[in-house]
Amino acid sequence: MSALVKCTVLLFFLGLAAGEIKNKGWWKNTVFYQVYPRSFKDSNGDGIGDLQGITDKLQHFKDSGIGAIWLSPIFTSPMIDFGYDISDFKDIDPAFGSMADLEIMTKKAKELGIKVVLDLVPNHSSDKHFWFQQSVKGIGKYKDYYMWHEGRSNNAEPPNNWISVFSGPAWTYNPDRKMWYFHQFDYRQPDLNYTNPNVRQEMEDVIKFWLSKGIDGFRIDAIPHVYERDDLPDEPLLISGTPQNYPDLDHIYTKDDPRTYELIKSWRTLMDKWSDEHNEDEKVILTEAYTALENTTKYYQYGSNVPFNFNFIMSIDNKSSPNDFKKNIEEWMNHMPKGEVANWVVGNHDRSRVASRYPGRADQMIMLTMLLPGIAVTYNGEEIAMEDKTDISWAETQDPQACNTDPEHYQSRSRDINRTPFQWDDTKNAGFSDADETWLPVHSNYKTLNLKKQMSETGSHYQLYKNLTWMRTTDTLRNGGLKIDILNDDKVLAVVREAAKHNVILLINFSDDQSQKVDVTAYAKGKSNVTISLASHGSEIVWGTMVEAKEIHLQAKASIIIEATGAAITMSLNVILSAVLLVIVKLI
Repeated sequence: MSALVKCTVLLFFLGLAAGEIKNKGWWKNTVFYQVYPRSFKDSNGDGIGDLQGITDKLQHFKDSGIGAIWLSPIFTSPMIDFGYDISDFKDIDPAFGSMADLEIMTKKAKELGIKVVLDLVPNHSSDKHFWFQQSVKGIGKYKDYYMWHEGRSNNAEPPNNWISVFSGPAWTYNPDRKMWYFHQFDYRQPDLNYTNPNVRQEMEDVIKFWLSKGIDGFRIDAIPHVYERDDLPDEPLLISGTPQNYPDLDHIYTKDDPRTYELIKSWRTLMDKWSDEHNEDEKVILTEAYTALENTTKYYQYGSNVPFNFNFIMSIDNKSSPNDFKKNIEEWMNHMPKGEVANWVVGNHDRSRVASRYPGRADQMIMLTMLLPGIAVTYNGEEIAMEDKTDISWAETQDPQACNTDPEHYQSRSRDINRTPFQWDDTKNAGFSDADETWLPVHSNYKTLNLKKQMSETGSHYQLYKNLTWMRTTDTLRNGGLKIDILNDDKVLAVVREAAKHNVILLINFSDDQSQKVDVTAYAKGKSNVTISLASHGSEIVWGTMVEAKEIHLQAKASIIIEATGAAITMSLNVILSAVLLVIVKLI
């Protein structure tokens, strides 16, 4: 072998050894599950959920067909905003356990084939963070880690009229430094200054630290708020008089700055380089942006795999028609850049639960998100249709967004109602904790609404959920086309996933009091009969039965999934598997 050939071969193998990004696109078609750690499972009896509790329940995700879990903040924090006020970006808060607990959890998750995603909260820190304490003193490089400015009227008033998301002025005066600092949220959550390269480097170090712990990506919190106009002009008024609340202003100077997208792009580059150099699976970026559709989908172009689609939360409600749903779905699909993957979010820790926002229609929304192409996102408790606990008293209220109001108006602002502990079974505290008192009270309906009961209940919310995640593994739902039709004079929504020899059709009856007779002959692949694979909880429709395509009876509020051509074999196997599992559970 010549020296040149030997050198070429050596370089080739050295190139292989250098590493590469593995398992690209693992997140496509995945079900992501948001864990709210404080409310998921308490392992030590202090009334607060923790990392060991999550570890103990990882099998639940595996059994439920969930491919990735995203943990709301678990970092060291005074808990003013329950973890979104971080005092150490590189440590675990003792309330949740230790770094060793996280490492044990991620190790077991990987053994089960479950990815672990952490919240990244780049916009601000806690005022207890070392960086801010040094910045207040004006010490060294930390002097400009935050947004400091002199006020108006000889420093007696805030620098401008900007309002906090949590209401009230977005500026707080610090008597030690004799300047005002900016905070998009609570005054104890000062905003970091991303015009400072040292701050950008700090956050890159934070990202690399957690990647070194085996984390598979990040959900990036409140990303549109990271940059503000440098010259601090007043924002336009949307009301007459003095602005007091966040909706009073048009936030053209404190949201959606173009530099935000470049920041995401830099993090995308960093994570890809990490995966390449360490020969690891691709790292995922999920971005939270409550903003205009164009601004949200723009994140695709800068490296976000999952710019959260909040259309099902912000743009429609339980009064929306089939045509409203069709419009919102197609709007997202049409705005996505070519080749990107859609995602569907129906709930999270900041919004009322699906079962409460859509009374009697929780299954419809879950079926819709599971049948649509791309990524489905589940907030913990949605798999069993947990409901808001609306009777939390003022004394029990924890959410700063509610506590910043008053005893007469706090309920309209409180997010505690959808953060109550997970309902595992009908024992004390719904099986969440052995404590005498939990951090938030458990919903009173846990005796009848809990996971254990639904695991052994044919046709339950959970059995439906699990069958839906199984169905998503079929080629038709992974790669099939999408067609959306309005039937029966805007009473029925039809979502059709089409493949060469197999169609999956979701039918949703939007009528509260009238059944509908639906003709799906057009989707039946030339067959006269189709198979009812799944139906919403409480309906009288039997899973796995054959019906005439031209005359499907759909009860009021009911939703069903039917399959044409070969579907009877596909889903009847799933139904049989469900039955076998139910028998096993009962025997155990």
